[in-house]
Amino acid sequence: MRDLSKIVKAYDIRGVVPDELDEEVARAVGAAFAIFTKAPQIVIAHDMRESSGPLSQAVAEGAASQGTDVIMAGLASTDMIYFAAGSLDIPGVMLTASHNPAKYNGIKLCLAGARPVGQETGLQEIRALIENGIPEYDGKPGTITTHELVEDYAVFLRHLVDLSGIRPLKVVVDAGNGMGGYTVPIVLKDLPLDIVPMYFELDGNFPNHEANPIDPKNTADLQAKVLETHADIGLAFDGDADRCFVIDERGQIVSPSVITALVAVRELKKSPGAAIIHNLITSKAVAEIVREHGGVPVRSRVGHSFIKATMGETNAVFGGEHSGHFYFRDFWRADSGMLAALHVLAALGETPPGTKLSEFLAEYSRYVQSGEINSTVHDQTAVSAKVRAAYIDEPGATIDDLDGMTVTTPTWWFNLRPSNTEPLLRLNVEADDQATLDRVRDEVLALIRG
Repeated sequence: MRDLSKIVKAYDIRGVVPDELDEEVARAVGAAFAIFTKAPQIVIAHDMRESSGPLSQAVAEGAASQGTDVIMAGLASTDMIYFAAGSLDIPGVMLTASHNPAKYNGIKLCLAGARPVGQETGLQEIRALIENGIPEYDGKPGTITTHELVEDYAVFLRHLVDLSGIRPLKVVVDAGNGMGGYTVPIVLKDLPLDIVPMYFELDGNFPNHEANPIDPKNTADLQAKVLETHADIGLAFDGDADRCFVIDERGQIVSPSVITALVAVRELKKSPGAAIIHNLITSKAVAEIVREHGGVPVRSRVGHSFIKATMGETNAVFGGEHSGHFYFRDFWRADSGMLAALHVLAALGETPPGTKLSEFLAEYSRYVQSGEINSTVHDQTAVSAKVRAAYIDEPGATIDDLDGMTVTTPTWWFNLRPSNTEPLLRLNVEADDQATLDRVRDEVLALIRG
């Protein structure tokens, strides 16, 4: 078996098809996952990429070769495999490369109860099993059966968020030719919503734009359509529909920090005093609003494995990230773009007729943010040290190292983090006003880029 070092990432397996990831590798992953979990049954699903169906079949064959029974759930969003692993209480496998270009595919793994599998929680062992050679199995092979779960998934989500009494809304949805085009019509059916669909055709070649709404150029079509149709709201999903971004009626992108604060307030009404997780790049308004509504804000490193672990430690009811990932205790602490979208639609739909989304969300937006700015550097450590030296004596500033370096003052803060996979430093800045933001951003970038 080939060296897997290039494709076994921090949270999943991902690579170019077929050069790095092919059916032979997928079959070995299925076998190794079956051995690792020792589960009598697993569930497998896949996205709309051309390679996803054959790769998912190969994973199933590999798992069955080790005596494990396999449920093939067919087409799914990534959060649907979390639903399957949670509701059925069995391990799950999702074939997707999320927002990556068409030539890529990947394998996301989770344990029973949708518990994540990453480098420290199984990926290293699975990789070692494959690279050392899958041991022979002389028992009876497992069965492979088919059972679609999308209807059950839709019912479950609608049970978590009550939209029965909302007012009529016009909603533009950009699925980016990804799995939102499959799930949105089913989850949002029979609601007083006038859905304006964009790019609902399932096409893993992404002919219209990359299915990555965190990049503003990929929401330009949606923003224009919201204005053109005088819609109340726009929703953008990534390729595997586990992330959701929101556009207001002015065609403006709503910060995921604002959505985090909004959903946190809604969840705190159901669970007073609960913990709310926010990563260290979300706006400081999130922690302020959580406290104002009686909750306990808990700051976390960036990344789903850290968020989910912290949720488990604190029994948090909800967690949000700047990247558009939103995590729910009632959804096995897993992330769901669709569930976040339902919360936003319910919140807007509960307002009086004529209420604009931008007006409704104004109370959750208190500061200005730069968004993530990436800089290519040759030596991440040296450049970070240079920035630290420049701010170590900044009046009123504190520096912490929870995830990269965060410098905080009463009127602004910035975080500088190294990428784990590329020679990049990622900068996020927030300030009380635009002038301060511009000044701090430009000062730090000048240090980074010389």
